[in-house]
Amino acid sequence: MSEQIQVKNVSPVKVHQPPGGSNKKRPSARSQIYVRAVKGPIETFRRLFGFIFVGIFALIPWIQYDGHQAILLDIMNQRFTIFGLTLWPQDLTLLAYIFIVGAFALFFVTTFAGRVWCGFMCPQTTWVYMYVWFEEKIEGPRNKRIKLDERPLDFDKFWRKSLKHIAWLSVAMLTALTFVGYFTPIGALFIDFFTFNASFWAVFSILFFAGCTYGNAGWMREIMCTHMCPYARFQSAMFDKDTFTVSYDYNRGEKRGPRPRKLKHEELADKALGDCIDCNLCVQVCPTGIDIRNGLQYECINCGACVDACNGVMEKMNYPKGLISFTSEERLTGGHTNIVRPKLIGYFVVLLVMIGLLMADILTRSPLEVDLIRDRNSLFRENGRGNVENVYTIKILNKSQDTHTYTIEVKGLASYNILADTTVTVGGGEVFSMPLSLETSPKNLSEAVTDIYFHVRTEDAEGNVVEVDEPTKFLYR
Repeated sequence: MSEQIQVKNVSPVKVHQPPGGSNKKRPSARSQIYVRAVKGPIETFRRLFGFIFVGIFALIPWIQYDGHQAILLDIMNQRFTIFGLTLWPQDLTLLAYIFIVGAFALFFVTTFAGRVWCGFMCPQTTWVYMYVWFEEKIEGPRNKRIKLDERPLDFDKFWRKSLKHIAWLSVAMLTALTFVGYFTPIGALFIDFFTFNASFWAVFSILFFAGCTYGNAGWMREIMCTHMCPYARFQSAMFDKDTFTVSYDYNRGEKRGPRPRKLKHEELADKALGDCIDCNLCVQVCPTGIDIRNGLQYECINCGACVDACNGVMEKMNYPKGLISFTSEERLTGGHTNIVRPKLIGYFVVLLVMIGLLMADILTRSPLEVDLIRDRNSLFRENGRGNVENVYTIKILNKSQDTHTYTIEVKGLASYNILADTTVTVGGGEVFSMPLSLETSPKNLSEAVTDIYFHVRTEDAEGNVVEVDEPTKFLYR
């Protein structure tokens, strides 16, 4: 209790605010951010990665497998088809494993490399950059866009703004059509939509998701990342001093300020200057409008745009690159980054365990499932032949993609008769439902309740036997 707690003096830092819009007299909760284009290896990789991501998103619904859409999440029929795998509501544990694996993969990557998901893979970021690309091609670079918004409405401004929003809406409609195509056959969806034959819910879904895409990527943009996305709020729980994040080297950059290009790097100490020339390019290229020089902020999505912008300036000034870089807090303070550490190992081990459980669940998953429902109107009845009857409804779920013929038998009764077809054929990924009556002589029943099993059996194309015993009860007296 005698030890004194050291108090760290934290000096207030001037936080950058994005420039105001055209109406600067009226306060606004959000000033428009005019993102400046940047070139560099990180930006090239991000664009290539985004192009591949969008291509995969657009092509997957069109892939065919065994004569049907390879990935079809049919919510109306409660059936998810993923190539040769059909998932039903009974496969909830399998879906849970998939989400858990995705979550721990995200935790592992975030602990190692920060919010690279947000900067390189998040659909919001990808579509925002896509919209900004249209904006730049139609309205011009950042400075021209600012001047265009400050101008009164004329013909040039009208057609540029109109063309931009037409492009945005076109991308939003194609995005919505593709997205809805994951939940309904996409070929028929496109034909029905453009021939005005689509159903109400299909049209509603397309217009709803198109509106969301247009609003999120065109208007809300960074608000989705800074105010609506929960990941931005809890990401810091996964960070540590060894996490690679986009960071500004304060010790090297300060004191910042302009200087002539002819001033050599070796002469900066004599002028009491750091490497930062205070050009503000790192702010202008940031999609969330923050100043990375103020330190790590929850708005930063680790896209690396400021890294490319700063490295370009350093190259022109003949200064060493890396004033802003993907680095760790430990390295900035002169230490060594520990890549292999307990927290990262823990996430990796849990991720491997969950992947193992997911694979085990898939490999041990039976392609056949049987459900039995007893008739609720009568427990039993005696028919004209003097036998006791119980009525059931049997449901056979064929989880494979092939058509199979199933035989139905009963175990637990010495002799019995099934008053229904005992051989049924069920198509791939379909559910067969049939009422049936099971009768037996009272001499075969020694108790009021007899435990029995409905035995359903089939063989696949390779000759492997697939069978299920579904327990139920036969009632008498």
